[in-house]
Amino acid sequence: MEHEDRFVDIEIKLAHMEDLVDSLNTTVYQQARRIDQLEGIVQQLAEHVRTLRETGQVMPANERPPHY
Repeated sequence: MEHEDRFVDIEIKLAHMEDLVDSLNTTVYQQARRIDQLEGIVQQLAEHVRTLRETGQVMPANERPPHY
């Protein structure tokens, strides 16, 4: 009986590990998609900043306040 109980315990642990691996795979997939989205946004922002610099437009954070 002891071997059977150990076998059942191992099967239960394996089932939990498989569930955990599936959950982690889902999380990694979702995070990879989000990273891809964020990289796209960063590229767009970098292009926008590059365009502003090339056209000579001053970004509001770099402008002096009116009292200067």
